[in-house]
Amino acid sequence: MQIAAWQALSTHGDIATNLARLDESARRAAAEGAALLIAPEMFLTGYVLGDDTRPLAQAAPLERAREIAARHAIGLVVGGPETDAGACYNAAHLIGADGQVLARYHKAHLFGDVDRDQFTAGDRATCVADYHGVRIALMICYDVEFPESVRVAARQGAELICVPTAQMQPFAHVNRRLIPTRAWESQVYVAYTHQHGREAAFDYVGHSLIVAPNGEPLAEAPSAGEALIHAEIDPAVVAAGRAANPYLDDLRRELFIS
Repeated sequence: MQIAAWQALSTHGDIATNLARLDESARRAAAEGAALLIAPEMFLTGYVLGDDTRPLAQAAPLERAREIAARHAIGLVVGGPETDAGACYNAAHLIGADGQVLARYHKAHLFGDVDRDQFTAGDRATCVADYHGVRIALMICYDVEFPESVRVAARQGAELICVPTAQMQPFAHVNRRLIPTRAWESQVYVAYTHQHGREAAFDYVGHSLIVAPNGEPLAEAPSAGEALIHAEIDPAVVAAGRAANPYLDDLRRELFIS
């Protein structure tokens, strides 16, 4: 399966503009052969929303994102704020090429005041669903920096981890060093898809990347500017990697508290 990771900067609070841009990116990615397009963290609304978080969540942009996926016959991983049972979450959704929601994930590891002031933490390390013959896990930004989360996804059979992200300075080293390590230590593809530019007090680092199970980048975006990058995801590569490097089988889980 070919995937596309879209590095882009949301227009703060302007759902209509963000949807129009998502529509065009989905059209382009599909035309270039991608079966799945991954957008950055909180792309539908912008990330730093403050008092606007809940009203924007209630504007229900997800339904319009589903229409975009179906119109262009391409899967989407896209997110924004979502309310559920009175709480507000930083959410990401895996939408199939028919517009159906295949997976819904709420960010479990909240980063600093920017997340804690806006959101409630999700209660799952990840969620996993099948799409186009690939088992896909969802995480959001800070989640992937915890090796335990990636290991849980891998043990649930994930072959590709999609990570919508809004990584800011001074943490560019996460892209360069940590993401390849996460891919290698669990023998899984990781698509780490960024906002770029500036929003509120944050300078986003850009440099979206798709990494193979051996830790080698397959595609990389620059640190500045919008970009659409592509890579091929092959479950057979994951299986071969795990056979050659059997960390998942050899880990003595009984030695650890969790």
